[in-house]
Amino acid sequence: MTLALDWDEGQRAIAEAVARFCAEAGAEALARAEGAPFPRGFWRGLGALGVFALAEPGGESGAGELAAAFEALGAAACPGPLIAQVFAVRVVPPPARGALARGDAVAAVGAPPLVAFAPDADLFVELAGDEGWLARPRGEVARVAGLGGEPLGRVAFERVERLGGVADARELSDLARAAWGVGAARRLLGAAVEHARARRQFGRPIGEFQAVAHPLADAHVRLAAAETLVRAAAWARDAGGKEAALRAGAARLAAEGAGLLVARVAHQTLGALGVTSEGPLFHLSRRLRQLPALPPPAAHAEAALLAPLGLSE
Repeated sequence: MTLALDWDEGQRAIAEAVARFCAEAGAEALARAEGAPFPRGFWRGLGALGVFALAEPGGESGAGELAAAFEALGAAACPGPLIAQVFAVRVVPPPARGALARGDAVAAVGAPPLVAFAPDADLFVELAGDEGWLARPRGEVARVAGLGGEPLGRVAFERVERLGGVADARELSDLARAAWGVGAARRLLGAAVEHARARRQFGRPIGEFQAVAHPLADAHVRLAAAETLVRAAAWARDAGGKEAALRAGAARLAAEGAGLLVARVAHQTLGALGVTSEGPLFHLSRRLRQLPALPPPAAHAEAALLAPLGLSE
């Protein structure tokens, strides 16, 4: 059986609308503005566009639409707790779900003591393995600088309500994470390739040297494989396949691995330009490097992939 893994007309329209909004709303500048107040207006704009509503249970859109939107968000360097918002929209009850879907509230998801975006969040979900709870902070949330340029919060939680659907939310957020990572890495790799074409040494573009060209080619192959897995995972989820969760986890792991490779190769290609905050890439590459550390952790995906080989515990 052959799968058509290109986005259909409707999914392409969603991706184009998201890309257009991000360009007009200045997502790039927001991603570079480390330490600035959380951009509530931008977040509500994403909600008004329907980005977060794509994750609502029982909605008209499917995983393909969500993945197409998140690829565009990654390519636009869109900042914020996007993965946490998808997870929370999937598990929290109304009316909190509606506030998240509209972008009127910001979600933080994770386990103490450090939780990404906790200083700016309105709603908190604590994760512990396969279980989740609606929670509230116990005391003050202390802001801590994150390696990805976005804030962490040192926090203790008080559990308020046990939440269902954690496995389903994890599957969908894995897919969203993988799609964002593919979009961001594709943008990063494209910038590195353009630099390799334009930058000259010894009278030749540096892209003609094998030491530059071969790592870029390797990164392209890894990224193309991850992109294929993202789209296959979206197709499997929309088709109701039994292996949808496995495919989403595989897409996540592949996208995270490809993103780390692309970030390293891009830094090598651009030299000092690749690792300065004022440069063309660092605001993207630092987020790609942090992406694997964002909750929920990937242990479930790794275990699912190892189980058929008899290697899981």
